[in-house]
Amino acid sequence: MEGVGRPTYDELAVLVRVQARRIEELQARVAELERRLGLDSRNSSKPPSSDGLAKPPPRSQRRVEGRRPGKQPGAPGAALSRVDDPDEVVDHRPAVCAGCGHGLGGAATVGFEARQVFEVPPVRLAVTEHRLWACACGCGTVTTAAAPAGVNAPVQYGASVAAVAVYLLVAHHVPVARVAAILADLFGVAASTGWVAGLTERVATRLGGFTERLCRVLTGAMVVHFDETGLRVAGRLRWLHVACTPLGTLYHLDDKRGSQGIDALGVLAALAAPQVAVHDGWKPYLQPRYAGVDHALCNAHHLRELTGWADQDPDRHGWAQTMADLLREGKHLVNQAVRAGRDHLDEAVRADLQARWGRAVQAAYRANPPPTGRGRGPVLALIDRMRGFTAEIWRFARDFTVPFDNNQAERDIRMIKVQMKISGCWRTTTGAEHWLRVRSYISTLRKNHIHVLTGLHDALTGHPWTPALPT
Repeated sequence: MEGVGRPTYDELAVLVRVQARRIEELQARVAELERRLGLDSRNSSKPPSSDGLAKPPPRSQRRVEGRRPGKQPGAPGAALSRVDDPDEVVDHRPAVCAGCGHGLGGAATVGFEARQVFEVPPVRLAVTEHRLWACACGCGTVTTAAAPAGVNAPVQYGASVAAVAVYLLVAHHVPVARVAAILADLFGVAASTGWVAGLTERVATRLGGFTERLCRVLTGAMVVHFDETGLRVAGRLRWLHVACTPLGTLYHLDDKRGSQGIDALGVLAALAAPQVAVHDGWKPYLQPRYAGVDHALCNAHHLRELTGWADQDPDRHGWAQTMADLLREGKHLVNQAVRAGRDHLDEAVRADLQARWGRAVQAAYRANPPPTGRGRGPVLALIDRMRGFTAEIWRFARDFTVPFDNNQAERDIRMIKVQMKISGCWRTTTGAEHWLRVRSYISTLRKNHIHVLTGLHDALTGHPWTPALPT
């Protein structure tokens, strides 16, 4: 075409380089999108519920440790056992001889075989009538006896009935209408849904002292687990924060997911080394404001991430499989040491693990050099974490009181997600806060082997159970 010159060699070379970079960027983007499409609960932190109906078969992150499946030798078992003083004894005598057929009406007994049946007796309401007598004094004054605590109406249900309803509502996530139906079917209680719905608030308002005591217990613990998740409350996204130990669970609902919500929970900021905060390595937990406490990162998360990269490209990301195997080996060695009654690994063993970990990190960097453009990408972010937080990742191998993972917090938060699946949301913030406070109480009761119905009954009567402060 007239007026248009042919491009020079240098211009074509520049164009080729630009197109080559663009192709590399597009290839990297396609690879990243394919990687994301391949993520599931097995190789990432995505929840199992996101896998859909085409979810892959489960594959445990555990490795064989030489133990047979099932109950281990010496472990305590649970089985139905005979009692020495049954509530009722029913004698059964044979009517005729099994040999000759003669009657055995007056025959002597020579022994018996006992078989015990454990059964629930017929359930019926027991009605207690409180008669508040009035007495007339010679001075002309008539005095009426005061009603016992909790007896506030001419006719009402007692604390035990209410405790069962709250137990079903909060411990087992049963909707209000179904709780009312269960009470009617099991006990003949014709409770209204309004009465049932108001019971959670009734218990929660009596747990102020329990919550304060539980916060003191958690801030005095040597190892505390933390996690957070999103909830739908009053039509919008809110954030649930949890701080927990094997003996206590504290929930907090907040507008914010980050440090504001963490601080409002009131536990992490109160900890100081040698206390340990266990979490998933989310950045707000690692802010300088929380540098005074020792940290331990969840290695279950790391195993899933490392598995994901190793599955995507075994040749390029062989370092990921090496790191995952090292973490599993460390966990196995710690478990062996604990079973042998030791409280630490041999220094030579731990030094060998650390040296091999360092070599795996270097191999990871060699296989994944930093990109020329901006940003380091997810794989380098993972490698940076493996190098920068080595002490936090391997703290379980130095201190046997620190667990390998953050499963304690994940277990405590999982049941809140179950409630979400059943009910979808909480209609009001106050209702959600009341439910979570009661759930904290029930979870802590269970962890301390306190009978849940007894604990709820005590709370309803104004005397909630409280945990002992750490010594």
